[in-house]
Amino acid sequence: MLTKILPAVRGLMAKDNILPRLARVEPSGQEPAISVPPGCADVLCELRRQLPAGATRVTLDTLGTYEAVFPAVSGRVAGKIAVVTGAAQGFGFEIATDLARQGAWVALADINVDGVNAAAARINAACGREAAIGVAVNVADADSLRAALEQVVGAFGGVDLFVANAGVLRAGSVKDLSVKDLDFVTSVNYKGYFLSVQTVAPIMALQHQAAPGLWFDIVQINSKSGLVGSNKNGAYAGSKFGGIGLTQSFALELVEDGIKVNSICPGNFYDGPLWSDPQKGLFKQYLDSGKVPGAKTFADVKKFYEAKVPMRRGCTTPDVMKAIYYLTEQAYETGQAIPVTGGQVMLA
Repeated sequence: MLTKILPAVRGLMAKDNILPRLARVEPSGQEPAISVPPGCADVLCELRRQLPAGATRVTLDTLGTYEAVFPAVSGRVAGKIAVVTGAAQGFGFEIATDLARQGAWVALADINVDGVNAAAARINAACGREAAIGVAVNVADADSLRAALEQVVGAFGGVDLFVANAGVLRAGSVKDLSVKDLDFVTSVNYKGYFLSVQTVAPIMALQHQAAPGLWFDIVQINSKSGLVGSNKNGAYAGSKFGGIGLTQSFALELVEDGIKVNSICPGNFYDGPLWSDPQKGLFKQYLDSGKVPGAKTFADVKKFYEAKVPMRRGCTTPDVMKAIYYLTEQAYETGQAIPVTGGQVMLA
Protein backbone atom coordinates (compact mmCIF):
# COMPACT_ATOMS: atom_id res chain seq x y z
CA MET A 1 0.00 0.00 0.00
CA LEU A 2 2.87 2.40 0.76
CA THR A 3 4.18 2.18 -2.79
CA LYS A 4 0.79 3.15 -4.18
CA ILE A 5 0.32 6.25 -1.98
CA LEU A 6 3.55 7.78 -0.67
CA PRO A 7 5.17 8.42 -4.09
CA ALA A 8 2.06 10.35 -5.12
CA VAL A 9 2.05 12.36 -1.87
CA ARG A 10 5.72 13.11 -2.41
CA GLY A 11 5.05 14.35 -5.93
CA LEU A 12 2.19 16.56 -4.78
CA MET A 13 4.41 18.12 -2.10
CA ALA A 14 7.14 19.06 -4.60
CA LYS A 15 8.30 22.69 -4.52
CA ASP A 16 10.01 24.37 -7.46
CA ASN A 17 10.47 20.97 -9.12
CA ILE A 18 12.26 19.60 -6.04
CA LEU A 19 10.87 16.48 -4.44
CA PRO A 20 11.12 16.03 -0.66
CA ARG A 21 11.97 12.95 1.28
CA LEU A 22 8.97 11.82 3.31
CA ALA A 23 9.94 11.11 6.93
CA ARG A 24 7.68 9.22 9.34
CA VAL A 25 6.87 11.46 12.35
CA GLU A 26 4.54 11.54 15.32
CA PRO A 27 1.20 13.26 14.57
CA SER A 28 0.66 16.73 16.00
CA GLY A 29 -3.07 16.80 15.37
CA GLN A 30 -2.70 19.89 13.19
CA GLU A 31 -1.84 18.18 9.89
CA PRO A 32 -4.55 17.21 7.39
CA ALA A 33 -5.84 13.64 7.68
CA ILE A 34 -6.42 11.72 4.49
CA SER A 35 -8.23 8.46 3.96
CA VAL A 36 -7.89 6.61 0.66
CA PRO A 37 -10.66 4.02 0.32
CA PRO A 38 -9.49 0.43 -0.25
CA GLY A 39 -9.52 -0.42 -3.93
CA CYS A 40 -9.60 3.24 -4.96
CA ALA A 41 -9.30 3.35 -8.75
CA ASP A 42 -7.51 6.71 -8.86
CA VAL A 43 -5.37 7.25 -5.78
CA LEU A 44 -3.75 10.39 -7.18
CA CYS A 45 -7.10 12.03 -7.87
CA GLU A 46 -8.25 11.21 -4.34
CA LEU A 47 -5.08 12.65 -2.84
CA ARG A 48 -5.39 15.83 -4.92
CA ARG A 49 -8.93 16.22 -3.63
CA GLN A 50 -8.02 15.85 0.04
CA LEU A 51 -4.47 17.25 0.34
CA PRO A 52 -4.41 21.04 0.82
CA ALA A 53 -2.08 22.99 -1.45
CA GLY A 54 1.25 23.72 0.22
CA ALA A 55 0.83 21.05 2.89
CA THR A 56 4.14 19.64 4.19
CA ARG A 57 2.73 17.17 6.73
CA VAL A 58 -0.06 14.66 6.36
CA THR A 59 -1.60 11.81 8.31
CA LEU A 60 -2.57 8.92 6.07
CA ASP A 61 -5.19 6.59 7.43
CA THR A 62 -3.59 3.27 8.53
CA LEU A 63 -0.17 4.36 7.24
CA GLY A 64 0.89 7.05 9.72
CA THR A 65 2.03 10.66 9.63
CA TYR A 66 4.68 11.88 7.19
CA GLU A 67 6.57 15.14 6.85
CA ALA A 68 8.23 16.58 3.75
CA VAL A 69 11.98 17.06 4.26
CA PHE A 70 13.72 19.09 1.57
CA PRO A 71 17.47 18.81 0.89
CA ALA A 72 19.68 20.39 3.53
CA VAL A 73 22.90 19.20 1.89
CA SER A 74 24.58 19.99 -1.41
CA GLY A 75 25.86 17.69 -4.12
CA ARG A 76 25.16 16.42 -7.62
CA VAL A 77 22.26 14.26 -6.41
CA ALA A 78 21.26 16.27 -3.33
CA GLY A 79 17.90 15.13 -1.99
CA LYS A 80 17.44 12.32 -4.51
CA ILE A 81 16.36 8.91 -3.27
CA ALA A 82 18.49 6.15 -4.77
CA VAL A 83 18.42 2.36 -4.64
CA VAL A 84 21.54 0.35 -5.47
CA THR A 85 21.28 -3.42 -5.77
CA GLY A 86 24.24 -5.67 -5.06
CA ALA A 87 25.48 -2.99 -2.67
CA ALA A 88 26.98 -4.97 0.20
CA GLN A 89 30.43 -4.83 -1.39
CA GLY A 90 32.39 -3.98 -4.53
CA PHE A 91 31.06 -1.63 -7.20
CA GLY A 92 27.62 -1.49 -5.57
CA PHE A 93 28.90 -0.37 -2.18
CA GLU A 94 31.23 2.20 -3.71
CA ILE A 95 28.47 3.56 -5.96
CA ALA A 96 26.14 3.90 -2.96
CA THR A 97 28.90 5.59 -0.95
CA ASP A 98 29.51 8.20 -3.64
CA LEU A 99 25.80 8.88 -4.11
CA ALA A 100 25.44 9.51 -0.36
CA ARG A 101 28.53 11.73 -0.43
CA GLN A 102 26.86 13.75 -3.18
CA GLY A 103 23.73 14.30 -1.09
CA ALA A 104 21.42 11.40 -1.90
CA TRP A 105 19.38 9.23 0.42
CA VAL A 106 20.47 5.70 -0.46
CA ALA A 107 18.96 2.26 0.05
CA LEU A 108 21.60 -0.43 -0.27
CA ALA A 109 19.91 -3.65 -1.39
CA ASP A 110 21.57 -7.05 -1.30
CA ILE A 111 20.91 -10.71 -0.61
CA ASN A 112 23.67 -10.51 2.03
CA VAL A 113 21.60 -9.05 4.87
CA ASP A 114 24.34 -8.64 7.46
CA GLY A 115 26.76 -7.29 4.88
CA VAL A 116 24.37 -4.70 3.49
CA ASN A 117 23.36 -3.43 6.93
CA ALA A 118 27.02 -3.08 7.89
CA ALA A 119 27.71 -1.29 4.60
CA ALA A 120 24.88 1.21 5.26
CA ALA A 121 26.25 1.86 8.74
CA ARG A 122 29.69 2.61 7.30
CA ILE A 123 28.18 5.12 4.88
CA ASN A 124 26.26 6.86 7.67
CA ALA A 125 29.37 7.11 9.81
CA ALA A 126 31.35 8.57 6.91
CA CYS A 127 28.60 11.07 5.97
CA GLY A 128 27.78 12.16 9.49
CA ARG A 129 24.06 11.77 8.78
CA GLU A 130 21.49 9.00 8.44
CA ALA A 131 21.90 8.88 4.67
CA ALA A 132 21.60 5.14 4.05
CA ILE A 133 19.61 2.06 4.97
CA GLY A 134 20.23 -1.60 4.25
CA VAL A 135 17.50 -3.64 2.58
CA ALA A 136 17.39 -7.40 2.06
CA VAL A 137 16.58 -8.43 -1.50
CA ASN A 138 16.89 -11.29 -3.94
CA VAL A 139 16.58 -9.60 -7.33
CA ALA A 140 15.61 -12.89 -8.96
CA ASP A 141 12.46 -13.07 -6.81
CA ALA A 142 9.53 -10.75 -7.51
CA ASP A 143 8.07 -10.97 -4.00
CA SER A 144 11.44 -10.12 -2.46
CA LEU A 145 11.75 -7.07 -4.71
CA ARG A 146 8.25 -5.87 -3.83
CA ALA A 147 8.99 -6.20 -0.12
CA ALA A 148 12.30 -4.37 -0.51
CA LEU A 149 10.77 -1.46 -2.43
CA GLU A 150 7.96 -1.24 0.13
CA GLN A 151 10.66 -0.83 2.79
CA VAL A 152 12.48 1.82 0.76
CA VAL A 153 9.30 3.82 0.13
CA GLY A 154 8.35 3.53 3.79
CA ALA A 155 11.73 4.97 4.78
CA PHE A 156 12.09 7.71 2.16
CA GLY A 157 8.79 8.17 0.30
CA GLY A 158 9.75 7.13 -3.22
CA VAL A 159 12.60 6.41 -5.64
CA ASP A 160 14.36 8.81 -8.03
CA LEU A 161 17.32 6.72 -9.15
CA PHE A 162 17.51 2.94 -9.37
CA VAL A 163 20.96 1.47 -10.02
CA ALA A 164 20.59 -2.18 -11.10
CA ASN A 165 24.06 -3.33 -10.14
CA ALA A 166 23.49 -6.86 -8.82
CA GLY A 167 25.27 -9.37 -11.00
CA VAL A 168 26.98 -12.75 -10.91
CA LEU A 169 29.37 -14.65 -13.14
CA ARG A 170 30.21 -18.28 -13.73
CA ALA A 171 32.98 -18.65 -16.30
CA GLY A 172 33.18 -21.78 -18.43
CA SER A 173 33.14 -23.16 -21.96
CA VAL A 174 29.87 -23.84 -23.73
CA LYS A 175 31.20 -27.37 -24.07
CA ASP A 176 30.93 -28.11 -20.37
CA LEU A 177 29.21 -25.28 -18.43
CA SER A 178 26.44 -26.79 -16.31
CA VAL A 179 22.80 -25.86 -16.78
CA LYS A 180 22.74 -24.97 -13.09
CA ASP A 181 25.44 -22.33 -13.62
CA LEU A 182 23.71 -21.02 -16.76
CA ASP A 183 20.41 -20.66 -14.90
CA PHE A 184 22.12 -18.94 -11.96
CA VAL A 185 23.78 -16.31 -14.14
CA THR A 186 20.67 -15.70 -16.22
CA SER A 187 18.31 -15.49 -13.23
CA VAL A 188 20.30 -12.70 -11.59
CA ASN A 189 21.73 -10.75 -14.53
CA TYR A 190 18.77 -10.92 -16.93
CA LYS A 191 15.64 -11.92 -15.04
CA GLY A 192 16.75 -9.92 -12.00
CA TYR A 193 17.12 -6.75 -14.08
CA PHE A 194 13.71 -7.31 -15.69
CA LEU A 195 12.01 -7.83 -12.33
CA SER A 196 13.78 -4.84 -10.78
CA VAL A 197 12.48 -2.51 -13.47
CA GLN A 198 9.03 -4.07 -13.34
CA THR A 199 8.90 -3.35 -9.60
CA VAL A 200 10.38 0.15 -9.43
CA ALA A 201 8.88 1.65 -12.61
CA PRO A 202 5.32 2.04 -11.20
CA ILE A 203 6.72 3.99 -8.22
CA MET A 204 8.56 6.39 -10.51
CA ALA A 205 5.56 6.66 -12.85
CA LEU A 206 3.31 7.67 -9.94
CA GLN A 207 5.76 10.40 -8.92
CA HIS A 208 5.81 11.66 -12.51
CA GLN A 209 2.01 11.73 -12.66
CA ALA A 210 1.93 13.82 -9.49
CA ALA A 211 4.80 16.09 -10.63
CA PRO A 212 4.86 15.92 -14.46
CA GLY A 213 7.87 18.21 -14.81
CA LEU A 214 10.17 15.70 -13.13
CA TRP A 215 11.99 12.72 -14.62
CA PHE A 216 13.53 9.65 -13.03
CA ASP A 217 16.38 7.30 -13.87
CA ILE A 218 17.04 3.60 -14.07
CA VAL A 219 20.70 2.78 -14.69
CA GLN A 220 21.85 -0.77 -15.26
CA ILE A 221 25.48 -1.56 -14.50
CA ASN A 222 26.12 -3.85 -17.44
CA SER A 223 29.61 -4.82 -18.68
CA LYS A 224 31.92 -4.55 -21.66
CA SER A 225 30.82 -8.18 -22.11
CA GLY A 226 27.41 -6.80 -23.03
CA LEU A 227 29.01 -5.15 -26.07
CA VAL A 228 31.43 -7.82 -27.29
CA GLY A 229 31.52 -11.59 -26.85
CA SER A 230 33.63 -13.17 -24.13
CA ASN A 231 35.59 -16.38 -24.77
CA LYS A 232 34.62 -19.22 -22.43
CA ASN A 233 32.23 -16.83 -20.71
CA GLY A 234 29.13 -17.14 -22.85
CA ALA A 235 26.56 -17.35 -20.06
CA TYR A 236 27.68 -14.03 -18.63
CA ALA A 237 28.08 -12.26 -21.97
CA GLY A 238 24.72 -13.56 -23.15
CA SER A 239 22.98 -12.29 -20.03
CA LYS A 240 24.62 -8.88 -20.46
CA PHE A 241 23.77 -8.64 -24.17
CA GLY A 242 20.21 -9.45 -23.15
CA GLY A 243 20.33 -6.72 -20.53
CA ILE A 244 21.08 -4.11 -23.17
CA GLY A 245 18.11 -5.39 -25.16
CA LEU A 246 15.98 -4.87 -22.07
CA THR A 247 17.39 -1.37 -21.56
CA GLN A 248 16.51 -0.31 -25.09
CA SER A 249 13.04 -1.82 -24.84
CA PHE A 250 12.35 -0.32 -21.41
CA ALA A 251 13.52 3.08 -22.62
CA LEU A 252 11.01 3.04 -25.48
CA GLU A 253 8.16 2.02 -23.19
CA LEU A 254 8.83 4.01 -20.03
CA VAL A 255 9.60 7.38 -21.60
CA GLU A 256 5.88 8.16 -21.40
CA ASP A 257 6.13 7.71 -17.62
CA GLY A 258 8.98 10.19 -17.22
CA ILE A 259 11.59 7.46 -16.80
CA LYS A 260 14.95 7.33 -18.57
CA VAL A 261 16.61 3.92 -18.83
CA ASN A 262 20.29 3.46 -19.68
CA SER A 263 23.12 0.98 -19.23
CA ILE A 264 26.76 1.56 -18.31
CA CYS A 265 29.27 -0.98 -19.58
CA PRO A 266 32.39 -0.88 -17.38
CA GLY A 267 35.67 -2.55 -18.11
CA ASN A 268 37.24 -4.90 -15.60
CA PHE A 269 37.05 -3.79 -11.95
CA TYR A 270 40.01 -5.70 -10.57
CA ASP A 271 39.78 -4.39 -7.00
CA GLY A 272 36.28 -5.70 -6.35
CA PRO A 273 35.37 -9.18 -5.09
CA LEU A 274 34.03 -10.23 -8.50
CA TRP A 275 37.66 -10.42 -9.62
CA SER A 276 39.74 -10.59 -6.47
CA ASP A 277 37.87 -13.03 -4.20
CA PRO A 278 40.48 -15.77 -3.68
CA GLN A 279 37.95 -18.62 -3.84
CA LYS A 280 35.22 -17.47 -6.24
CA GLY A 281 36.69 -14.45 -8.06
CA LEU A 282 37.40 -14.22 -11.76
CA PHE A 283 41.16 -14.37 -11.28
CA LYS A 284 40.67 -17.86 -9.87
CA GLN A 285 37.92 -18.87 -12.31
CA TYR A 286 39.90 -17.76 -15.35
CA LEU A 287 43.08 -19.38 -14.06
CA ASP A 288 41.30 -22.67 -13.33
CA SER A 289 39.40 -22.71 -16.64
CA GLY A 290 42.54 -22.12 -18.72
CA LYS A 291 41.02 -19.04 -20.27
CA VAL A 292 44.39 -17.24 -20.15
CA PRO A 293 47.00 -19.28 -22.03
CA GLY A 294 50.13 -19.91 -19.99
CA ALA A 295 48.89 -18.14 -16.86
CA LYS A 296 50.22 -19.59 -13.61
CA THR A 297 49.13 -16.94 -11.08
CA PHE A 298 46.45 -14.31 -10.50
CA ALA A 299 49.06 -11.69 -11.44
CA ASP A 300 49.49 -13.38 -14.83
CA VAL A 301 45.73 -13.18 -15.43
CA LYS A 302 45.60 -9.50 -14.46
CA LYS A 303 48.57 -8.62 -16.66
CA PHE A 304 46.95 -10.41 -19.61
CA TYR A 305 43.74 -8.39 -19.31
CA GLU A 306 45.43 -5.05 -18.60
CA ALA A 307 47.38 -5.49 -21.83
CA LYS A 308 44.10 -5.47 -23.76
CA VAL A 309 43.24 -1.96 -22.55
CA PRO A 310 44.78 1.04 -24.39
CA MET A 311 44.92 2.90 -21.05
CA ARG A 312 46.62 -0.12 -19.43
CA ARG A 313 44.49 -0.24 -16.29
CA GLY A 314 41.21 -1.55 -14.99
CA CYS A 315 38.02 0.40 -14.47
CA THR A 316 37.47 2.22 -11.17
CA THR A 317 34.42 3.47 -9.32
CA PRO A 318 35.15 7.15 -10.14
CA ASP A 319 35.10 6.19 -13.83
CA VAL A 320 31.65 4.67 -13.42
CA MET A 321 30.32 7.51 -11.26
CA LYS A 322 31.10 10.05 -13.99
CA ALA A 323 28.86 8.04 -16.31
CA ILE A 324 26.07 7.74 -13.72
CA TYR A 325 26.05 11.48 -13.05
CA TYR A 326 26.11 12.20 -16.77
CA LEU A 327 23.03 10.05 -17.29
CA THR A 328 21.10 11.56 -14.39
CA GLU A 329 21.94 15.13 -15.41
CA GLN A 330 21.47 14.70 -19.17
CA ALA A 331 17.77 15.20 -19.88
CA TYR A 332 18.08 14.05 -23.50
CA GLU A 333 19.52 10.54 -23.17
CA THR A 334 17.71 7.25 -22.89
CA GLY A 335 18.17 3.70 -24.20
CA GLN A 336 21.96 3.97 -24.35
CA ALA A 337 24.74 1.52 -23.44
CA ILE A 338 27.73 3.65 -22.51
CA PRO A 339 31.17 2.00 -22.51
CA VAL A 340 33.57 2.88 -19.71
CA THR A 341 36.40 0.61 -20.82
CA GLY A 342 39.57 2.66 -21.24
CA GLY A 343 39.28 2.19 -24.99
CA GLN A 344 39.08 -1.61 -24.88
CA VAL A 345 35.65 -1.45 -26.52
CA MET A 346 34.99 1.32 -29.02
CA LEU A 347 31.56 1.86 -30.56
CA ALA A 348 31.25 2.48 -34.30
